[in-house]
Amino acid sequence: MTSACESGPSAWVQSHAGLVKPAGTVLDLAAGGGRHARYFKGLGCRITALDRDVSGFKDLADTGVEIVATDLEDGSPWPLGARTFDGIVVTNYLHRPLFPHLAGALASGGVLIYETFGVGNERFGKPSNPNFLLRPGELLEFAAAHGLQVLAYACGEVAEPKRAITQRIVAQRLAQAVRAH
Repeated sequence: MTSACESGPSAWVQSHAGLVKPAGTVLDLAAGGGRHARYFKGLGCRITALDRDVSGFKDLADTGVEIVATDLEDGSPWPLGARTFDGIVVTNYLHRPLFPHLAGALASGGVLIYETFGVGNERFGKPSNPNFLLRPGELLEFAAAHGLQVLAYACGEVAEPKRAITQRIVAQRLAQAVRAH
């Protein structure tokens, strides 16, 4: 069930959604209630929504959204193989072993929109476990390690939708230059 503070798409996602190729493919990773899958579907994108529990967005299957029910943390192989996406959205979720898969799943020119909690959030409640809190600059390090260009970055305390410490990034896989022969 979607909580009141997660009823609509995040402001960060909304403000950067226009960077995703029009009518492109979008992966909503750890989709929760499907708020971002619904949002990008409304923008005309082709959506893959992935989560362990798909009950919050199973109604989207009737609208052409691809639904993938899988546990991303049980050690199983990456469920999407070599597929790539024009946009990947991750909010309020952190499982560091997925970072290489996220980078690899970005198509040339693709945009990653990532937003989750950071160290210091324990002052405001959950999540408070360090395994679920980004270290300062960790998303910047991830982007640099995987050759992604940072288009936007923010970190620190936010008041909305609830008081929290967050870290947010928008990063792009640069389009491959066409080689002249």
